[in-house]
Amino acid sequence: MMSTSSPEAVKKLLENMQTDLRSLSMECKKKFPPVKEAAESGIVKVKTIAARNTGILAALKENSLEVVQPFLMGCGTKEPKITQLCLAAIQRLMSHEVVSEAAAGNIINMLWQLMENGLEELKLLQTVLVLLTTNTVVHDEVLSKAIVLCFRLHFTKDNITNNTAAATVRQVVTVVFERMVAEDERFKGIVEQPPPVQGNTNRRSVSTLRPSAKDAYMLFQDLCQLVNADAPYWLVGMTEMTRTFGLELLESVLNDFPGVFLQHQEFSFLLKERVCPLVIKLFSPNIKFRQGCNSAASPAPVEKPYFPICMRLLRVVSVLIKHFYTLLVTECEIFLSLLVKFLDGEKPQWLRAVAVESVHRLCVQPHLLRSFCQSYDMKQHSTKVFRDIVNALGSFIQSLFIIPNAGNSGSGSGAQGGAQGGPGTGGVSGNLTTQAAFEYRGTWIPLMTVSVQGSAKATYLEMLDKVEPPSIPEGYAMSVAFSALLDLVRGITSMIERELAVEEEAAAEFRETHPAQAWQPQPGVHLVWEEMVSACWCGLLAALSLLLDASTDETATENILKAELTMASLCGRLGLVTPRDAFITAICKASLPPHYALTVLSCNTANLSSKAYSIQGHSVQIISPSSESHQQVVAVGQPLTSQPQGTVVLTAKNIQCMRTLLNLAHCHGAVLGTSWQLVLATLQHLVWILGLKPGMGGALKPGRAVEGPSTVLTTAVMTDLPIISNILSRLFESSQYLDDVSLHHLINALCSLSLEAMEMASGNNKEPSLFAVAKLLETGLVNMDRIEILWRPLTGHLLEVCQHPNSRMREWGAEALTALIKASLAYKHDPPLAQNQRLQLLLLNPLKELSNVLHADIRQKQLESVLQILQSQGDSLGPGWPLVLGVIGAIRNDQGESLIRTAFQCLQLVVTDFLPTMPCTCLQIVVDVAGSFGLQNQELNISLTSIGLLWNISDYFFQRGEAIIQELEREEEALQKRAQEKGETLNRPFHPAPPFDCLWLCLYAKLGEMCVDPRPAVRKSAGQTLFSTIAAHGTLLQQPTWHIVVWKVLFQLLDCVRASSTTADKEKIESGGGNILIHHSRDTAEKQWAETWVLTLAGVARIFNTRRYLLQQLGDFFEAWEVLLNHIQSAALSKNNEVSLAALKSFQEILQIVTPVKDSDRPCDAFAAMGVPPVLIDPFSASGPGRPLVRSDSLVERLTRYNGAELQAPPPGEESALEDSALWWSAWNTWYRTGTDSTRPPSGPTEKFSFIPSQPFLTALIQIFPALYQHIKANFSMEDLKKLGVILHGAVSVPISSDASPFILPSYTEAVLTSLQEAVLTALDVLQKAICVGPENLQVMYPAIFEQLLLFVEFSCKPPQYGRMETKHVANAKYNQAEWVALNYVPFAERSLEVVVDLYHKTACHKAVINEKVLQNIIKTLRMPLGLKYACPAESTWKLAVSSLLKVLSIGLPVARQHASSGKFDTMWPELANAFEDFLFTKSTPPDNLSIQEFQKNEAVDVEVVQLISTEILPFANFIPKDFVGQIMAMLNRGSIHSQSPSFTEAEIDVRMREEFSKVCFETLLQFSFSNKVSTPQEGYISRMALSVLLKRSQDVLRRYVEDERLSGHCPLPRQQVTEIIFVLKAISTLMDSLKKTQPENVDGITWAQVIALYPTLVECVTCSSPEVSSALKEALGPFKDFMQPPVSRVQNGES
Repeated sequence: MMSTSSPEAVKKLLENMQTDLRSLSMECKKKFPPVKEAAESGIVKVKTIAARNTGILAALKENSLEVVQPFLMGCGTKEPKITQLCLAAIQRLMSHEVVSEAAAGNIINMLWQLMENGLEELKLLQTVLVLLTTNTVVHDEVLSKAIVLCFRLHFTKDNITNNTAAATVRQVVTVVFERMVAEDERFKGIVEQPPPVQGNTNRRSVSTLRPSAKDAYMLFQDLCQLVNADAPYWLVGMTEMTRTFGLELLESVLNDFPGVFLQHQEFSFLLKERVCPLVIKLFSPNIKFRQGCNSAASPAPVEKPYFPICMRLLRVVSVLIKHFYTLLVTECEIFLSLLVKFLDGEKPQWLRAVAVESVHRLCVQPHLLRSFCQSYDMKQHSTKVFRDIVNALGSFIQSLFIIPNAGNSGSGSGAQGGAQGGPGTGGVSGNLTTQAAFEYRGTWIPLMTVSVQGSAKATYLEMLDKVEPPSIPEGYAMSVAFSALLDLVRGITSMIERELAVEEEAAAEFRETHPAQAWQPQPGVHLVWEEMVSACWCGLLAALSLLLDASTDETATENILKAELTMASLCGRLGLVTPRDAFITAICKASLPPHYALTVLSCNTANLSSKAYSIQGHSVQIISPSSESHQQVVAVGQPLTSQPQGTVVLTAKNIQCMRTLLNLAHCHGAVLGTSWQLVLATLQHLVWILGLKPGMGGALKPGRAVEGPSTVLTTAVMTDLPIISNILSRLFESSQYLDDVSLHHLINALCSLSLEAMEMASGNNKEPSLFAVAKLLETGLVNMDRIEILWRPLTGHLLEVCQHPNSRMREWGAEALTALIKASLAYKHDPPLAQNQRLQLLLLNPLKELSNVLHADIRQKQLESVLQILQSQGDSLGPGWPLVLGVIGAIRNDQGESLIRTAFQCLQLVVTDFLPTMPCTCLQIVVDVAGSFGLQNQELNISLTSIGLLWNISDYFFQRGEAIIQELEREEEALQKRAQEKGETLNRPFHPAPPFDCLWLCLYAKLGEMCVDPRPAVRKSAGQTLFSTIAAHGTLLQQPTWHIVVWKVLFQLLDCVRASSTTADKEKIESGGGNILIHHSRDTAEKQWAETWVLTLAGVARIFNTRRYLLQQLGDFFEAWEVLLNHIQSAALSKNNEVSLAALKSFQEILQIVTPVKDSDRPCDAFAAMGVPPVLIDPFSASGPGRPLVRSDSLVERLTRYNGAELQAPPPGEESALEDSALWWSAWNTWYRTGTDSTRPPSGPTEKFSFIPSQPFLTALIQIFPALYQHIKANFSMEDLKKLGVILHGAVSVPISSDASPFILPSYTEAVLTSLQEAVLTALDVLQKAICVGPENLQVMYPAIFEQLLLFVEFSCKPPQYGRMETKHVANAKYNQAEWVALNYVPFAERSLEVVVDLYHKTACHKAVINEKVLQNIIKTLRMPLGLKYACPAESTWKLAVSSLLKVLSIGLPVARQHASSGKFDTMWPELANAFEDFLFTKSTPPDNLSIQEFQKNEAVDVEVVQLISTEILPFANFIPKDFVGQIMAMLNRGSIHSQSPSFTEAEIDVRMREEFSKVCFETLLQFSFSNKVSTPQEGYISRMALSVLLKRSQDVLRRYVEDERLSGHCPLPRQQVTEIIFVLKAISTLMDSLKKTQPENVDGITWAQVIALYPTLVECVTCSSPEVSSALKEALGPFKDFMQPPVSRVQNGES
């Protein structure tokens, strides 16, 4: 859109004007020449203006008279076409605002003429409107002329014109007033001195007004005149006027421009003096009217029926009251009183309807209502207008119910009114029951939608076109009255509440700025509010209660309830108790089934119903509910009474009321005060009837149908229930917003409800009502921030509930109490609980009180909650720990497993997570509590686990030692101080020890108690833990404390265990309770105690081992040591293999002590000293159950920190060495006693089963010796060695029980030593090594060692005897009989032999060895296996014996030769000769299965012996006794003469002949014979004699062979003979070789002669047929060539 002044618009305007003028001239050319001329000159004029002026529009306006003239002339033609053209052109000029005032006057005059001629009426109206709306040039008379013109057109015969004119009039009137408003705007800033008003002397005295205001004033004044049927002053020329139109115009002006009347005195004057009297005058016919007399006179000039007037008057009144109440206080009082009268039942129905609509209009303006109250109700001697309005509404509603069908009697339309359906019903016919309606005692009134809430949109007040009174549909008046009531309540309450909020804000601000002063509210305001409420509450309550009872529509009910609720809340806020309780009671009653007996409510209603009050003569009672309501039943349930009764029904409306009640309590709890009793009692009954049961946190959930058999719920209410229960919860959640006083009201109400419920439930076991308990819980939970103020009443009551005999009641009491405690601890209080010890103990106290309740279910709940508290708040309990631990520890054996289990879970949690967070003074309580769980006998696993907990606790003490010590010492000082002040002594267990040590001692004492528990598993576990803790953490104890540990804890425990073990029952225990099978090693109490003894002893021993230095510094270490050894000995000698073996292991442990190295570079040793036990023979792992012993990161550092002192080993001073040796000798004595007693064979016959020590026991016993010996070797005497020998021999001789043999014995064929035999040899080895490096004087022990070893060697052929016990060979023992099996001693004997050889190798030259004839003993011992040879138990034995003999001799013979002169070896030689003899020519035959290879091997051994003789003995013959040499020669001779065993098969003969052996013997013999070393003729004689024997024998053999050969002819000779001849031939060739090598002078003549004599015999053999013999013969004959010439010549012929 272009603006009208833009260049384009101007250009367009000029063009259009010229076009219009041209058209005009064209039209008028013929008929109206003057017009044509004017038009043409007009064109020229326009062009001229356009050409000369820059501001074209302004110029046009100046010349507008001339410009407009042609068009006015055109209109004067009265030619329709021309007139229309002209009017359009004029309108265009007006719209561009180029018309001057003068021109406007001309235009209006011209329009008036047209009007009088009745031409173009609509165009005229349009032109007037354009003229007046586009600019303000028209004023005064011209303006009034224009307005009159429009009025005149309103009263034509043409309907369209009339309506258009009416609209135009309205718009024009508005324009006039708008101009005035605009004018006021313009002059707003300028202050004028108004001339004094001269009263009302001259009503046209408007000199004071500005132009536009003047016009408006004149117009309004004339309108009043016209309505009053008087002549107008300004609107000259009016011909007729209707009162209805006048009233409409008045109303619109008053409504649209209230400011004009309020700001200008002149106008206010008009209002007071003209309008009000007029209205009152016009009202009079209605006031006098009573139903029935239908004639009324109206003084208007046009007499019309009076519905339109009355309705318009009411509209005017509404506007007057709304906008000008302040100006017209008195007048309004009259108007309002009239309105109230119009509501009377006697007035026509339409009048009551419009009156109710008007009242509704007032009700939506709360500020107005307040003004009424201030202006009338609060003034003395004044009508109580506000109260009357409310009461009138109330009685109006009641009257509708009481007077049936009053709705249709006013108009003539009769009874069809309802069926037609008025404007509000939307055409719904009355027979549909779904329609919303009120119904009361048979009267049924439909409810229609009349207006949106808060706006009074009237139906009949708007019927401006109706002349006849309309028919009012049934229920319309009721609907409007209902809306009015609701809007009234809504308006008043929201207004007052807004103002209250503002005031509260102001108060808060004031408090911030002036904290010291008290806030003073303005008293007046409060008075007004209270007055308003007091004035209206009775009427409202009467009406609302009735409507609520009659309502059949959910929405209507909702609205009524909302109104009652807001009123109740407002009364509460204003502190008006009676009205508050009245409204609440109404809601409560509506929630419950009719006539429900609830005492709280009935007494309250009694007060009210006595207050009948009258409204203008009508007595209004608060109507009691009608019971025959047509409501939908949604629930059937039982009433909550102590005596069972029938059922009651709840309707949908009851449920709806209940929700309102919830809403009330939820949103307005703070103002309920004492009426909480009403609300909660009602809710409790409803909840009960609906069967809601409390769930988690106190929220109510729909119970299962099973619980209340008579509870029937429809699906409708089922879907509602979750919502209801949700609101119920939210209601109590909202209690957090209540102030302290309101909160106490709520809690007192709940407690008293709960007490009633408890009384009801105590007599019987039927389901109790848990509503109050559940809600106490909910209330507590949401008020945590100020829990302190309600804690005592709350928990005090719940503790009572916990002791109730009804289990369900009790359970809920506990649930509520524990939930509260948990929540209160979890809540972030300010200051936090950690800093508010008093509050924390207050919160925890009820938990402790629960321990006094005897019911197990309550205790269970208590413990479960402790568990949850620990899980969530464990780290912040602080000073509350003793309480919590007290609760956990309050267990007794009669309480049953599950309680104990729950309590124990709590304890576990404490130990695993919370030790660091609790004060150290509580640690001892933790130890005691854990101990009490260990000792309870209901649940074994818990006892065991609690021991594990004690280990964890000890571990914690260890890791946090320093911190704990500091805290405990601080505490100790405080305690001491307190004790001194009171003059008492400090009383705590183990007092003189420091507090931290006492903590440990308590722990040890607890574990010690459990170590002698009747249950073996507990003993075992406790024992392990006790020793592990002492081992791992003992370093933390002060030295004097150790004294207590050793004597009071450890030895005391050992004594108890020893006593119990020795007296334990030997009866077999069938099973371990239930169906647990018991292993046979534990199936008697005795065996179970044995295990405990083992553990205890091992533990004590380990402590003695690892804490040796520490203990040695105590004064009585030696006594302690002796006691310990005594315990070990008695255990070792106990007749139980397990105990005895373990005793030895402990013995081993205390002996294997290494002195820690001083330099700290070797942490492993440092650990050993510290108590990280070295890994010995370890009965159980040292780190104890639960967790690894130490954190590797800082172990060394921590250890050094805790006892830097101990790491430095004490200097090995004299006294410590002495003391040490005393300890060791005491140990040696123990060992000796144990060894002697255990290895002594049983004396008498052993038919009856006697105890024989086991192999592992003996092994362990012997294994102890080496370690022990290290410490006593300095004074170890021969005497001691003998004692040792006895024990070793005894131990080796002990047989094995046949049932153990498969585990200990290797299968008989394997040559392996048992561990016992190993140990024995090790013991001897240790000894000999010690002697070896020891001083000279020790060497006298060597022979004794040899003697011992040789004894063992003999076992290979002659096993030892054990007493007179029968032992069987292992192969014959039956495994399952209790027989004794001898060991396989061969490997042991053989190993002993190896040791002998080895040792002899080292010690052959030692004096003692030589003096004691050790070599002779060795040979003597070896003779036995050597002689037996194949008859030995094991073949390896004789082989080893031979090789050992060879080795020994190779060392011993040189020594023997060396000492030949001393005669110390004289007795050895015959022994040796016998040994050779026995071996080489054994009496035992080789086994038949000996293979050829084996035989050859054995022969090679024989050969080795001969070689030894040839190298080691014969060359030294002169050092050797002669008879010995003789024996040797005889032996060699015997060997070289071939002897054969007749049993060989043919094929084997040549092998079995021992040819090699014979050959070697022969060679040796020869070598020795021809040796030039022959020192004595005797020896030479022996060898020569031997040689001649040999040669003679050869001659015989050869001759016999030749004979046999000849005789046998072609038959071959027996194989034997052939072999023999071959051997002889070989011997001859050997002899020849020897002769050739020997010096000639060494061979005597006889020998030569014998040799040469052989030659012919050899030649005779040449004829033999055997090829083998022939080849041997060749070899024998060959060497003879060397002797064919005399030896002398050989010398002469040189060296060839």
